[in-house]
Amino acid sequence: MIVVAGEALIDLVPSPQVPCGNDQLPALLPRRGGGPYNTAVALGRLGSPTAFCSRVSADAFGEALLDGLRAGGVDLALVQRGDEPTTLAVADIGADGSAGYGFYVEGTADRLFALPSALPDGVRALSLGTCSLVLEPGASAYEDLLRREAARGVFTALDPNVRPGLIPDADAYRARFRSWLPSVALLKLSEEDAGWLAGAAGGADGCGDAVAVAAREWLDAGPAAIVLTRGGEGLTVLTPGGGEVSVPGRRVEVVDTIGAGDTVNAALLHRLDAHDALSREAVAALGPDDWRDILGFAARAAAVTCSRAGAEPPYATELD
Repeated sequence: MIVVAGEALIDLVPSPQVPCGNDQLPALLPRRGGGPYNTAVALGRLGSPTAFCSRVSADAFGEALLDGLRAGGVDLALVQRGDEPTTLAVADIGADGSAGYGFYVEGTADRLFALPSALPDGVRALSLGTCSLVLEPGASAYEDLLRREAARGVFTALDPNVRPGLIPDADAYRARFRSWLPSVALLKLSEEDAGWLAGAAGGADGCGDAVAVAAREWLDAGPAAIVLTRGGEGLTVLTPGGGEVSVPGRRVEVVDTIGAGDTVNAALLHRLDAHDALSREAVAALGPDDWRDILGFAARAAAVTCSRAGAEPPYATELD
């Protein structure tokens, strides 16, 4: 089983059917979301035995979030419930389909996540990331979960999925991120996130050298592999010793990019499992052809998600 831990929230996305005039507010449609939530749903749709570990509101949005997990075949035994409201994220979709977010997070349920006493027997991998590792007090509980499970040999995957608007002290967060790396087996992040975490002005654009140097330093700190997503240009994996493999992106008509990175998280874990590579030792033994297969699968899965509105990852049958 793969456990995905982190926030579940509601994305409020602009309705393409209801144009907004100068004298009216935009029409917003509620969509299930949150990076870890989307990753769990995507894993379930791909057929990987998956459990979701979070705190979810008992309000109507929370019930809808659980319905989405059930529909994906995701185990809910590790879900905590609370009377606090569900976190909301208001999406702003750019002309190229990219999404920016504003968050309503004060007093919401997922911030009060508590460290579970133990994960079930048979857990082989743990995936974390996004807002859950920023917003206290839950962030410390998720951090403790990461360190505890890594120490007992569980394969750990991290997608920082940086939301700068939620981070009051960038330097403190960057230091905290570096402190996680010894406990991380697979680090996946976008070039933009890599640029921000490296402290490169303006993100990754024009700062490729700074990102490359930082990524190699991060590898030295612990991960067995780092996967960089490059939007429509594809994906690249970096491995210790200077190894590097890239695959191109799949060309599709982009509706929006919501959930694309989360789909990549799920696809990487699903395909690594197919290669029997959910361990540091097995990842280290993967060759270039193995990585081309794994990254290519992730690129195909992300392309499907980008071809439809909202975080709607593909089912396994769509990738056959």
